[in-house]
Amino acid sequence: MRVMKKITKMAFALHSWLGMVTGIFVLLLGLSGSALVFKDELDHAVNAELLTVKPAGEKLPLDKLYRTICQRRPNLAGIAWLNPDAPADRAYEFRLYQNDGKLSTYDLGIMSIDPYNAKVLRQGNLKDLTTGILHWLVQFHWSFQLGIPGLLLATILGLTMLLSTATGLIIYRKYVWKVLLFRVKFKWRDRWTIWSALHRIVGVWAMVFNIILFFTGFWMNMFSMQPSYWAKQTQKLPENLMAVQSIDSMLSTAKQAFPELLIKNVYLPTQPGKSFRVSGVVKDQLPIYSHGNTVSVDPQNGKVIDVERLAEQPWGGRISATVFPLHTGSFGNVIVKGFYVIIGCTPGLLCVTGAILWWRKRRRRRYVLS
Repeated sequence: MRVMKKITKMAFALHSWLGMVTGIFVLLLGLSGSALVFKDELDHAVNAELLTVKPAGEKLPLDKLYRTICQRRPNLAGIAWLNPDAPADRAYEFRLYQNDGKLSTYDLGIMSIDPYNAKVLRQGNLKDLTTGILHWLVQFHWSFQLGIPGLLLATILGLTMLLSTATGLIIYRKYVWKVLLFRVKFKWRDRWTIWSALHRIVGVWAMVFNIILFFTGFWMNMFSMQPSYWAKQTQKLPENLMAVQSIDSMLSTAKQAFPELLIKNVYLPTQPGKSFRVSGVVKDQLPIYSHGNTVSVDPQNGKVIDVERLAEQPWGGRISATVFPLHTGSFGNVIVKGFYVIIGCTPGLLCVTGAILWWRKRRRRRYVLS
């Protein structure tokens, strides 16, 4: 009993300090994450006039668009075609992976192109607001717009919030089942009991979902903890080495190698050692899986390098394929996404209520001492 009391006291102290030190960052991560749940829908709604194109005959070869991008941006790490399944009247969206050799920047860009005439409708870097607030928020959510150190900070915050959740579970262990079974009444006696009840009840109900959000966020950004990644970011990229083979012919080769694949993403290489790669889903595949089905093609000779099927992967690969959908809610319908918006706000709410309770406790302690 005495040992458990000591553990609880230590957990409370750690829980309090973690909340105070990381609170503002967690609040910003939660709010930005909630805003991004409907990013694609909102982006098209806000920029409908810009991103809607007029179908005029056949679309241009993808290879022409690829070389247009490479000419406009001569130093790219790679290009991702984000919407190969876009309807006929939608502009193509390309994410640009860049590296200016500075740790102070996290270099992502975007380019929207009319597939019928190769006209660039929108372009810019995600560190600027020229591409729109939603795309700026994407990079903010990943790195706080603080470059590679900000990316590492977001990764570490995933770990600290997992620890904060664990310590909160120790502190409120006697209330968990009571809250889940609706046996704890919400106390409206005064503002302090309201804050306390909010912190306890919201914390318990959001616990499992926050563990998922924090762990998946940490998992996706774990590469930022590798010294080799930091060293690579200090090396400015050389000029693009464009694929020898036509992008369209490699896309056709990939489709022949995996005919049942419904393509959701296409990676276009711009540097030596990188392959042309398509990824997607198959019919009747559970929406919780975002990747795991890929075809890689050598951009120099056009031959298939590798074909990966989710159904043939071990459990580790299948679990990994769920990380992005679980973090973003992209696997669900409007109701599921709406739920993710609410859940994304709970870490910030917990930080605010926790800070209020911490401040009250300090004030009461000072009053007693005086």
